[in-house]
Amino acid sequence: MAAKRDLSSSTAAASTTASTATASPATASTTASTTAADEREGLRRLFEESIRLKQAMLTDNQLEPLIAMAGSIVQSIIAGGKLMLCGNGGSAADAQHLAAELLVRLRPHINRDGIPALALAMDSSTMTACGNDFAYEVLYQRMLCTLGRSGDVLLGITTSGRSRNVNLALRAARGAGITTLGFLGGDGGEAQALCDHALIVPSARTGRIQEVHITAGHALMELIEDRLISAKHVKMQETPS
Repeated sequence: MAAKRDLSSSTAAASTTASTATASPATASTTASTTAADEREGLRRLFEESIRLKQAMLTDNQLEPLIAMAGSIVQSIIAGGKLMLCGNGGSAADAQHLAAELLVRLRPHINRDGIPALALAMDSSTMTACGNDFAYEVLYQRMLCTLGRSGDVLLGITTSGRSRNVNLALRAARGAGITTLGFLGGDGGEAQALCDHALIVPSARTGRIQEVHITAGHALMELIEDRLISAKHVKMQETPS
């Protein structure tokens, strides 16, 4: 009887295994379909959140800082000054990106002389030398004190407002007669008090803050370009062939 029971158990187990194997493709298909639907919904929420944040910036209180920033930068450049920018990670890339828009070209149909702008995230040799000999957190402060002049403008980009290297540079700028601007996030952090004008994105999500920052950055660069062209401070050039 024991042998018969063992045989029966084995047969039942084999039957269950076969049934499970037969059901697996359908189960896998359902799981894949559910996962794809969840992913699409997640992407939709991400885009919607980014859109809501940009719409939230369309109030007078949020646009005024950009107008004030443009005024400070244009005034500095007309007087012989320059715009300096700094940030960390993606914000460092944004700083370099925006500096390039002024130095080279911002809009394909507008060809003009370069506009003085400098990203303080210098070459790798400078950054690693400072990190090795002093500390990475003093890099921007040291670059600003070496290259900045009274009348210049510094734009610090920090999604938290708590980036120590950016805040040290902002504090040093204030002591050197350099106007301080901030692209910030969250509650503005320590950086808010160090800025003459600040744009603060009301979010705690780094990616969404950076998306608003680069949109605001492009808007600011266009406003600067328009004002300098209107003031005939920059010369127009022929369209490159």
